Amino acid sequence: MDSREASLSTILCSLLLFCLGCKCIASELHATQTAVLKVDASPQLARQIPDTLFGIFFEEINHAGAGGIWAELVSNRGFEAGGPHTPSNIDPWSIIGDDSSVFVATDRTSCFSRNTVALRMEVLCDNCPAGGVGIYNPGFWGMNIEDGKTYNLVMYVKSPEYVELAVSLTSSDGSQNLASVTIPVSGASNWTKLEQKLVAQGTNRTSRLQITTNKKGVVWFDQVSLMPTDTYKGHGFRTELISMMLDLKPRFLRFPGGCFVEGEWLRNAFRWRESIGPWEERPGHFGDVWHYWTDDGLGYYEFLQLSEDLGAAPIWVFNNGISHNDEVDTAAIAPFVKDVLDSLEFARGSAESTWGSVRAAMGHPEPFPVKYVAIGNEDCGKKFYRGNYLKFYNAIREAYPDIQMISNCDASSTPLDHPADLYDFHVYTDSKTLFSMKNTFDKSSRNGPKAFVSEYAVWRSDAGRGSLLASLAEAAFLTGLEKNSDIVQMASYAPLFVNNNDQTWNPDAIVFNSWQQYGTPSYWMQTLFGDSSGAMIHPITITSSYSSSLAASAITWQDSENSFLRVKIVNFGSDPVSLTISLTGLQAPVNAVGSTATVLTSSNVMDENSFSNPNKVVPVKSQLPNAAEQTQVTLAPHSFSSFDLALAQSKLVAEM
Repeated sequence: MDSREASLSTILCSLLLFCLGCKCIASELHATQTAVLKVDASPQLARQIPDTLFGIFFEEINHAGAGGIWAELVSNRGFEAGGPHTPSNIDPWSIIGDDSSVFVATDRTSCFSRNTVALRMEVLCDNCPAGGVGIYNPGFWGMNIEDGKTYNLVMYVKSPEYVELAVSLTSSDGSQNLASVTIPVSGASNWTKLEQKLVAQGTNRTSRLQITTNKKGVVWFDQVSLMPTDTYKGHGFRTELISMMLDLKPRFLRFPGGCFVEGEWLRNAFRWRESIGPWEERPGHFGDVWHYWTDDGLGYYEFLQLSEDLGAAPIWVFNNGISHNDEVDTAAIAPFVKDVLDSLEFARGSAESTWGSVRAAMGHPEPFPVKYVAIGNEDCGKKFYRGNYLKFYNAIREAYPDIQMISNCDASSTPLDHPADLYDFHVYTDSKTLFSMKNTFDKSSRNGPKAFVSEYAVWRSDAGRGSLLASLAEAAFLTGLEKNSDIVQMASYAPLFVNNNDQTWNPDAIVFNSWQQYGTPSYWMQTLFGDSSGAMIHPITITSSYSSSLAASAITWQDSENSFLRVKIVNFGSDPVSLTISLTGLQAPVNAVGSTATVLTSSNVMDENSFSNPNKVVPVKSQLPNAAEQTQVTLAPHSFSSFDLALAQSKLVAEM
């Protein structure tokens, strides 16, 4: 063997040893770790979690409301989206025919004083094409029309001469007719409100509403609405999306934003007065932060109604005279303060009060129990925030001393320099950072205002459109909020909804289109915290060399029949863990019958759900037959597990 052969042999041996070493290292990296989780369930060490801890935050973003939970199928129903100056853009309305047969333009002839724009259609043809000419509206990326379902049509029409209008629900190209009715319009100078029910004779997910005629002449249209009759409790909400909200068991509803409340400019901020009263009279507005028009059919009243329907406490986030680009000087804020006081009278006032009577006329004589308000959104650093805040705070405290007020300024590490009952805490970050923030409130002062973590989520690089990894970090963060719920009173994920056709912000909890919906892993993660509000939390300790990759909490809670001790634990690492759950201080023995394990995991930490595979990453529930005071379980790598240990005769013991 010459020197070159010797060198080659040495290299080959070194490579072999390196490879073997790598295999050993890899084996060690994925070896099963061990951990012991001790729970002290002694009553004297238990503490009740606030009834309000977990809720939901709804913002009009990603077409969450318009084209989302609000079931109105017509987009730009009042022709106001193009602005007050006419002629204007009527998008997404379009014509059926061509410019030689029909001429369509907006004018300011509406019978409604708050939304003066209407649509004038002039039919030019003497011998119009078969099927007539006219206009159509595709809704929000197509209307979901389903066989056998009934749809309520309402529209305002004016024509100087008698005309017959054919109103149809068709496929996107007009070739398939799903429902049709002929509506006669008497010739008159006044506007007429027309109402008709359309029953679908087929299903099409991308349908349109079309209005046509064969008669030469002029017809005006305004406030054209099409609503399905099967909305949630008849209140105008899309049932299947509300069902997903209910499954989160929310204890509060924060609304209507977010940045939607502020606006890029105050002139485009959400105005509660403009969003109440008869829907036909609402002017709507352009949300310039998220860049789309809303007719405001989903308005202040509807948000209060939604809170009631969900059994959730309403949290009204109002504008405090500040947008992203302009502010009202504190010296001139008084009209804004009065506006907010009026909004509270609308919600809480008697049916005989000035604004309470407006609410009663809308169908809700009983007051809505608004007990929380947020003074602005993410405005703490703005020039006039503190001055404006104090004006609102003092006026509301005097008029409604029971209302809890929420400051935009974070007091988790530094005391506030102004009075507040709660303070906002927002966090959007990567998964590793949020996982590490599970102890964020451990050292926060136990005195002063409580924390409202009103917006949290993993986003950007490792979030995708809702990854398993994101949900694991969020779950770990929430276990920390549970343990610190003596000072954290509320928490909500953001954003809640995204229409698949308007993915302005990703990820989100619930993804939908006109007819489908699914929950992201972050949604399903939240369902495992739905029983925590009002439960009893217990101290825990984790003993493991792997503890830096684990996060856990333990609660006792009750359903309608039984009590459970629930241990939730996140394995944020890539190793499986053999976990021993050790319980002490129990007031009732563990019953293996009825004990379960629910696990959220997947083969790839970046796995997501989709319309084609909506259940790729969802919790899987199984029985836990070995449940006892000492329970052995295995945690999958990158997993979130919830172990419900049934407590035998616990109610009887509690009553004794």
